[in-house]
Amino acid sequence: MKIFPLTLIPSDTRIDFMRLRHVWVSLFALLFVASIAVIGLKGFNFALDFTGGTAVNVRFEQPVSVDDVRERLETAGIANAQVQTFGSGNDLLIRVRGDEQANVDGNTQLAQQVLAAASSDGNPGRILSTEAIGSQVSGDLRKNAIYAAIFVLVGFLLYISVRFEWKFAVVASVTTLFDVLVVAALFSLTGREFDLTVLAGLLSVMGFSINDTIVVFDRVRENFRGVRAEPLEIFNRSINQTLSRTIITSLVFFLSVLALFLYGGGSLEGLALTQMMGAVVGTLSSIFIACPLLTYGVLRVTKQDLLPKAKDEAALARRP
Repeated sequence: MKIFPLTLIPSDTRIDFMRLRHVWVSLFALLFVASIAVIGLKGFNFALDFTGGTAVNVRFEQPVSVDDVRERLETAGIANAQVQTFGSGNDLLIRVRGDEQANVDGNTQLAQQVLAAASSDGNPGRILSTEAIGSQVSGDLRKNAIYAAIFVLVGFLLYISVRFEWKFAVVASVTTLFDVLVVAALFSLTGREFDLTVLAGLLSVMGFSINDTIVVFDRVRENFRGVRAEPLEIFNRSINQTLSRTIITSLVFFLSVLALFLYGGGSLEGLALTQMMGAVVGTLSSIFIACPLLTYGVLRVTKQDLLPKAKDEAALARRP
């Protein structure tokens, strides 16, 4: 019995993805270089997590809405403030950018401005504590973010090298890096805030992208070992056989994150937006980029690469 969502895309599709592989790879290279250029020239609109500033803990007389406080702060000219509940519904933690070299008096004045903007006539607030977030902490966060991304990429490279073959490992790592760079470049180009939630989203994009790519590569390996056909036909058949799984998984993931974007509040908006963009870019790269890259130069994959090394000759001789 067939269930409609699981057969949304027929399993016997014969789309010739490899026919335009030169076009896909050219677009890939162009976007790769363009993303690096955008990030290098424009940079990111780093949030307080990476720039330093002031954190103000405010207690209101009555429970207060985070979105309402955020709107009042923006109206007062305090842009990009991070507002979140802290303890009870009456307490909020408001973090705003400030001068990293500001003295105690400067931080106190900024805290009073935040309090005045966040309070309303019917629900005044009072400051419980004020804390300065210095540049050293922000610098450590930036370094740790870079280390985390490098650690994940190296881990992918090592795992896939052992699990598959080094050519697959290189291509999977390159396509994953491409997905992350494109999403990061979109944030840089639009000027949206780059905070820790966006960083977490980028790391999850890496995991999603590598998962999609490995599914396709696993089918490529199976087909190379079990089907006698030209490499381009093997790649086409593998992409078509996993197409339904790829599209359905990505669609379900996208819809789940879309709900988080719509109803999760401002604090989760960056995370959800990053994951939605990553789902789209990662799906496209696993379909149009990963396999075509395995047909070029030193990355070209042959049947000899994928058969167990000790059995190459005997296995090839038994193929019909």
